[in-house]
Amino acid sequence: MSTPPQQPPSSSQQPQPPQQPAPPAQQPDQPPAIPPQPAQPAQPAQPAQPAQPAQPTAYPYPNPQSPPPQNPYAQPTLASQPAQPQQPNPYAPQPGYGYPPVAAPPSGGGGGRAGQAVLWAVVGAVVASAAWAAGVFLTGGFGDSADLRGYQAPANLCSGADYSSFKDEYPEDDSSPTKNALKDPALDESYCSLSLKKTGSSYGDAYLTLQVDLHKKTDPGPEFTATWKNYGDSHTDYDVSPVSGIGDEAYLVTEDTSNGSSTSGSRYATLAVRDGWMTYTMSYSAYFSSYDNDTDPPTLDDVTGWLKTDTKSTLEQLKG
Repeated sequence: MSTPPQQPPSSSQQPQPPQQPAPPAQQPDQPPAIPPQPAQPAQPAQPAQPAQPAQPTAYPYPNPQSPPPQNPYAQPTLASQPAQPQQPNPYAPQPGYGYPPVAAPPSGGGGGRAGQAVLWAVVGAVVASAAWAAGVFLTGGFGDSADLRGYQAPANLCSGADYSSFKDEYPEDDSSPTKNALKDPALDESYCSLSLKKTGSSYGDAYLTLQVDLHKKTDPGPEFTATWKNYGDSHTDYDVSPVSGIGDEAYLVTEDTSNGSSTSGSRYATLAVRDGWMTYTMSYSAYFSSYDNDTDPPTLDDVTGWLKTDTKSTLEQLKG
């Protein structure tokens, strides 16, 4: 009779591997034993203190208590920890305490302001260059800018000027006229003073003075006009009249206190001329007394005519 086959044992009946003995648990280092302390007598129970309201504080944080200690070895997990808001600096100046609020920088990293600064610098340079060019154009450059019209100031104006119109009335020459000259980077000047004598006179019957000035650094126009056009305002009893046809501007200044007499009073006349930056004056003066030999002096009309004629001739000579 055959034996039926045997069924394999169930999982609950499977042989178990032998158990490995567990390693002995590592015990932490034990602190040294602390000797027992004597028992303290029981303290009487203290009555409960009423709750105190929170006191105001000047500390900027709501709870000035120290934060709990942190594990210095713990590593923060960026994915698990939310972003913490930045705490304000308690020592930063606050608006309302004498400090203006800090303005946020403009968008673009400040490039707009830098661009504007560069733009205004360029505009300023252009304006300055235009003003410089205009000044050079009007003055003729920084070199020889004086408008002298070709005039020269001779070392001896007494021999370089023309006063021949007076020779018929005063034929005698002055043997020792006064003359001087000045040469300077700012001004050239020449001066002459001489006596006019009639035939037979031992002393001068009248006097003639001439002066030419070449202004090489400044325009004499405004001051010349102020001086001669308004001469009657600063000197009483003088008549002033403009003269055309001589230079850029000319003024004739006269005075006669003789009242037609040849024994008292005086007669005076000056012709002042400006031509560019050159100025020229020619003056006549005569003083009468009972001791003078001249009993028939020339009139002012005669004198002013001679001044105009000789001044035109002299200016032509000074250009040569």
